[in-house]
Amino acid sequence: MKFGKVAQPELIDFTLPETHPKTIELLNSYEKSRTPNVYVGCAKWNKADLKGFYPRGTKDELEYYSKQFNSIELNATFYRQFPAEQFEKWKAKTPKNFKFFPKLGQEISHWKRLQGVQDAVNVYLDNASHLQEKLGTIFLQLHANFGNKNFERLQNFVVSWPKGIPLAIEVRHPDWFEDIMVFEEFTQLFEEHNIANVLVDTAGRRDMMHMRLTNNEAFVRYVGANHPSDYTRLDDWVVRLKEWNDLGLDNIHFFIHQNLEVESPLLAAYFIKKLNKELGVDLKIPNEENNQQMSLL
Repeated sequence: MKFGKVAQPELIDFTLPETHPKTIELLNSYEKSRTPNVYVGCAKWNKADLKGFYPRGTKDELEYYSKQFNSIELNATFYRQFPAEQFEKWKAKTPKNFKFFPKLGQEISHWKRLQGVQDAVNVYLDNASHLQEKLGTIFLQLHANFGNKNFERLQNFVVSWPKGIPLAIEVRHPDWFEDIMVFEEFTQLFEEHNIANVLVDTAGRRDMMHMRLTNNEAFVRYVGANHPSDYTRLDDWVVRLKEWNDLGLDNIHFFIHQNLEVESPLLAAYFIKKLNKELGVDLKIPNEENNQQMSLL
């Protein structure tokens, strides 16, 4: 993932911003002290990106990946519309506790820019629904040039989204964050319609670390910089997620990217170990022995 990549990550202040006051208010409205539902994964499962992750002779990458992680941020669905049969095959290959978090297609978000997309959305949902209980939160990633002048399009999309199907939305244009009134307007819209407000932790776009949750879901897309600071940044996230869980956060969906994805499983293993200890969960540490070997390469 190249979004937000910088040449010198050591010059970036990666300190997590304070939790937004409305996040605290929202989380305080939920019951406290519950063990959260935690899903951690990578963005891809193919060997070309996750070099060294798969043991020699691995025949089915998804089958192996899904025994190491409990989720995947499914970016493949952004690039083309997959038929129902493909979703059924993915479902059949994965364990019962595994979840897919698929991205809406670029036809919807980038080509048509949320206008006249009802038919495309319906086809997408009809097909993705074949994941059944393994369908996690679907997420919409808007183009970086989709600014707040398009608020009405975003509003219409949110209002028309089918109730009961979890959705997270990632806005990227700086205008959504720079104008306080605009920020308040779209985050209130998300909160009213139970839409998760995606947090993106990447070096070159610290404005996207708004720390404003809009429902009982922290949907975090973490982008490492292939730098030693990637690990201390994850330490900070563990502390923050523990704070949010203590306030009432139930659902943590955390997806780890890298500029060079080869290191993503290493970061994920490190992060999961910390989460297990701090949150009292018991996620599998992905491929521990193999990751140790990778770290020596």
